[in-house]
Amino acid sequence: MAPPAQQSAQPPAQAPPTGRLIGVDLARGLAVFGMYAAHVGPDPATTGGARGFLMELAHGRSSALFAFLAGFSVVLMTGRTPRRGRAGRRAVAKVVVRAVVLLALGTALTMTGTPVEVILAFYGPYFLLVLPLYRLSARTLAEIAAAAALVLPQLLFLIVRAVYEDGALGGGSTGPGAWPRTADGLVSLLFTGSYPALSWLPFVVAGMAVARLDVTATAVRVRLALTGAGLAVLGYGGSWLALHHLPGVARALDGAGLAHGTRTAWWSDVAGWPEEDTWGWLFVAAPHSETTLSVVANTGVALAVLAGCLLAVDALPRLRRAAGPVIAVGSMSLSAYVLHILAIRLLGLEELPGPSLSVLLGFVAGVTAFAALWSRFFRRGPLEWLLWRATHVADRVP
Repeated sequence: MAPPAQQSAQPPAQAPPTGRLIGVDLARGLAVFGMYAAHVGPDPATTGGARGFLMELAHGRSSALFAFLAGFSVVLMTGRTPRRGRAGRRAVAKVVVRAVVLLALGTALTMTGTPVEVILAFYGPYFLLVLPLYRLSARTLAEIAAAAALVLPQLLFLIVRAVYEDGALGGGSTGPGAWPRTADGLVSLLFTGSYPALSWLPFVVAGMAVARLDVTATAVRVRLALTGAGLAVLGYGGSWLALHHLPGVARALDGAGLAHGTRTAWWSDVAGWPEEDTWGWLFVAAPHSETTLSVVANTGVALAVLAGCLLAVDALPRLRRAAGPVIAVGSMSLSAYVLHILAIRLLGLEELPGPSLSVLLGFVAGVTAFAALWSRFFRRGPLEWLLWRATHVADRVP
């Protein structure tokens, strides 16, 4: 990305360097592989040992890393020193165009009927909802992310409970204003889908806050890594303590019919979801639980992964060369994501997660070879180039 023009903007007092951050591409590449593992890798619920543990690590955490890096990208698009005037309006328009395209693309992929819960459509509201924040400083963005993590999951729990059970917007689950649990469209994107904006916005805003920092500085990277580790311990550790020692929590979850009990619900989706709503769910930190503890923990994981990638590619030149194919995948993560959805559809894979490690390895090898070859001849991935061209319409903004 070309460096933005220097502006007299107040958000960071000194603009951080803006050259392409290879570590960010490495983190994106790892997120792609994690998403592949979650979709076509062996099912951690039936796979034991180290393999099952590694598969479970990918579930939910890779999508949270994607959302976190999406926030990072919003700042890169609008300027790490926020653009103003006509340049600012055009940058905002480009984010809007990108949001619309991703919403349409995600909807189209969902309509293919694959068993994958496609995240791309959710990026549309993510980008649009955080746009008003794009000029804020790193500190303010971090404070907003923290407040959102504390408040929004509880708000989501109350809204969903009220609409489904109490019919607060329509008089019961069969009332004219009640929402079915399979509701699509805006209801799904904001509240009831697999990645509802109401509880996933903290990831995006946290990514924006980090992009405001000088992530080329070693001291900043180390602080991010330590902060990430601390948040992960706070989220997962807090959930473990609540499930094992807070009176009534485990009993409430057991009474709600949690499929596999509460033993792993503090960090794993293997525990399943309760058959009935219960306040005890608010203390779970399973990656897709949409709770405060889950958001805190997964934000910590995303921070640690990004910081680790940034540190590693600069400190270990040999690792950087060896990770070149993964970095290539990360530089075209949209193409890699869409290709694996289409491959799942074409191969007729209906039972996901997949039954075999060989399927996952085949997907990883295929996309890595494609990305490594493509990047030798082209600067952008195929869909990245199309998206870049689509955003050129924003250059007409006066």
